[in-house]
Amino acid sequence: MMHVLVLALLAAVLMGGPVEASEPGMALVGGGTFNMGSERGLPDERPAHAMTVKSFWIDRRPVTNSEFAAFLGKIGGFVNARGQHLFDWDDGDARLRQVQGRWRADPGFEQHPANEMSWYGARDYCEAQGKRLPTEAEREFAARGVTGRTYPWGEAAPDATRARYRSGWIETRPAGSYPAGATPEGVFDLAGNVHEWTSTIMRPYPYRADDGREAPDILADRVVRGGAADTGPETLRSSWRGASVSRSARAGHHNIGFRCVKAAE
Repeated sequence: MMHVLVLALLAAVLMGGPVEASEPGMALVGGGTFNMGSERGLPDERPAHAMTVKSFWIDRRPVTNSEFAAFLGKIGGFVNARGQHLFDWDDGDARLRQVQGRWRADPGFEQHPANEMSWYGARDYCEAQGKRLPTEAEREFAARGVTGRTYPWGEAAPDATRARYRSGWIETRPAGSYPAGATPEGVFDLAGNVHEWTSTIMRPYPYRADDGREAPDILADRVVRGGAADTGPETLRSSWRGASVSRSARAGHHNIGFRCVKAAE
């Protein structure tokens, strides 16, 4: 498997384009070491520290309303077998609901990023697809790469061609609407549109995967990444950890969505 990944990454470099994923709808992010966090960012982004991640596949786009509606329909409700609440179905900010007993996205919002799922709902969705939520280290690495990009697309300041931000409350756009804001691997919307859940409990840096912050069933605030339609350009930085966002794991939020990852080695 490692041999195949190395060849795929080498081919991408030689061709000057993104790796073609053998996982449908996903892009391959080759493993490496990067500087996680930022000494120029907010206090919770410090200290910057070296972090090594293994290769992984990541969804090219955030999960959409139509996809999350299909998941709710398949499991038959919005509470899992452990009694954990998965989706704020009664919140007016949600863009999907039950219509005649079936979960459906609101007309015109089918391809917008899903919102109002709890952290448990995001986790369970990914598990149902044979995937998982990204750690915050993986999510940051996907956005900044080994070169340490300030934004997923590079160093250019945010503008309306690269991300959806500084707009109105839940004024999102369909997932993948900003190709100019994609990473070199072809991953869309890592900045703007909706924040995204990670698997990680919000704790101070340095990040360590073995210190309990990746525990799957502890009730705690979870790190979100990426900025949203109704936040400012400062939230689009690849090292931003969601300091100004309500991140309760058992509630949905109007501007938090998610995407999934899968190990590649």
